Amino acid sequence: MTRFFWLGEDAAAASNQGGYIDAWHKWSLPGVHCPTCGATWSDVGHEYPCVDLSHLPERALFEQARPEPFSEFTRLRELVRPLAPPHATLPPGTGFGPLTGKATGRFGPVAWVEQLLLLVHPDVLSRLQEEGVEGLVSCRTELTFRQKTPPTFLELQIEPRGRLHPDCIPPEVSPPCGTCGRHGFTRPEAPILDAASLPSGVDLFRIGNFATMVIGTERFMEAARRQKLDGITFKELPNR
Repeated sequence: MTRFFWLGEDAAAASNQGGYIDAWHKWSLPGVHCPTCGATWSDVGHEYPCVDLSHLPERALFEQARPEPFSEFTRLRELVRPLAPPHATLPPGTGFGPLTGKATGRFGPVAWVEQLLLLVHPDVLSRLQEEGVEGLVSCRTELTFRQKTPPTFLELQIEPRGRLHPDCIPPEVSPPCGTCGRHGFTRPEAPILDAASLPSGVDLFRIGNFATMVIGTERFMEAARRQKLDGITFKELPNR
């Protein structure tokens, strides 16, 4: 049986290296005012850096974060849907385009942005793929460095594929809103993965109903450790 691990940033390694990245994706869907549940919200973790909106005539509408009425949000979502992967759910706040911003200090072979986005050097990506890690998709970044010889980073497009099992979601949590899809609950103290939802042929993905959680297979974990990729922690999660 495949084992799955929750990935995080190794704070000690990051502190020793001293690097810092202040950046985010160039475009995003707005937040939404939902007429049914009454919530005003946007999500984090649904990020598609390889989706380029630069040729979209309405691209300026995706450059500023703000809430919109549900009807306008839906209109904007349909404008970008043909450009996104066919399985993408595209909730409010979904990000698109290259990571843009500033970076300072020293970095190891991998770097995290806000403990959410995972960046790797091109040679790291090649070595992971040579190790047999499947489904890695990388995208260029548009980071500016102060160094004369700055490092090159690629962002891994880590897409939501699996889900948390209902058994670890408190029973008092309301079901997802039938209009906007919001399912408001805090991260469980003891997450359990829904085995039936977990993808095959992909060794790195996010949890669809809690997309800030990045999950790697045992194959990814072992390859990362063989390559001495300091900067990533691994916590095994059960699935049922």
